[in-house]
Amino acid sequence: MKPGRIALAALAALAAMPMLASAQSVTLYGVVDTGIEYVNNVGAAKDNLVRMPNLTGTVPSRWGIRGTEDLGGGLKSLFVLESGFGPDTGAANQGGRLFGRQALVGLSGPWGQIALGRQYTMLFWATLDPDILGPNVYGSGSLDSYLPNTRADNAISYKGTFGGVTVGATYSFGRDTVNAGPSPSGTNCAGENAANSTQCREWSALLQYDNKWWGVGAAYDSLRGGPGAFGGLTSSSLSDNRLSLNGYMLLSRTKIGAGVIRRDNQGSTTPRSELWYTGLAYDITPAFTLAGQVYYLKYHNSDNKALLYALRGTYAFSKRTSVYATAGFIDNGGQLAMSVSGGSPGSNPRPGGSQLGAMLGIKHTF
Repeated sequence: MKPGRIALAALAALAAMPMLASAQSVTLYGVVDTGIEYVNNVGAAKDNLVRMPNLTGTVPSRWGIRGTEDLGGGLKSLFVLESGFGPDTGAANQGGRLFGRQALVGLSGPWGQIALGRQYTMLFWATLDPDILGPNVYGSGSLDSYLPNTRADNAISYKGTFGGVTVGATYSFGRDTVNAGPSPSGTNCAGENAANSTQCREWSALLQYDNKWWGVGAAYDSLRGGPGAFGGLTSSSLSDNRLSLNGYMLLSRTKIGAGVIRRDNQGSTTPRSELWYTGLAYDITPAFTLAGQVYYLKYHNSDNKALLYALRGTYAFSKRTSVYATAGFIDNGGQLAMSVSGGSPGSNPRPGGSQLGAMLGIKHTF
């Protein structure tokens, strides 16, 4: 090739490079959320506890990288790598995983999205809008610690929205490869066993409808057990299943949500329960939001039950920085000894005891 033609080809390649670079988008993001918490009536001695929680404040602290590449014709590739950490010490959460919250790669198009890797189950997407306080330190995670940890390893997912209707499903060949328990973030159930096709599998399904003012949805989430798994699910013949039904409504300055989660846990001596919740968030000013929620957990054929009240006020200095005050009160019945706080382990009251918690904190997103 003549030198002039080589120069022209080089210039054409250099001119095309910005176009190639702009076809891919990569974003670094995260949130740091922590504060000081007070919890009373801890243990049989009814001690008072002051601490900095390591699991959540208004939301869990995390950082991540996500990206997409336009492949043309409406097709895109995508990835998400997301790491959870405790801001009190900087240690990794989710059983010490590097990317314990999400680690997935997939494709998306007009037909929806398919992804492979560690990712949320459909129960997460079902409760995202109706559960007003979500993973707040005083919230649904205090009564069912799986709800802030609805993820599965080795999972394939599909999710698509068509005219306001969203359908989705996940299937995991081995839902949890980390021994970090007993805890929802590491339940010692790796699966992927050729000798047992159901061991430690997970599957979930979602059907949801949303429009500008309201939405309703249903989801089902099923966890299979395996040898040595935590939470009583020590056999692949045992399962822990949740059915979620919920809805929400958006008004001018108000959001209302309500729902119920029916649970059938064959690894428990009291397998059947329902968790009911209803909540409201109101923007008093553009900068100040007040939110509250009531939860009621009841076990069938048992005196065990719990009633949790939670309230949170948030003031936003900017789109990225806010301060908040939140409080919760739990009243346990029967032999139940659930803590009001999902912020850190080790704060349970005596069986049948009540407990008050309060926290002042700050959240910054980037």
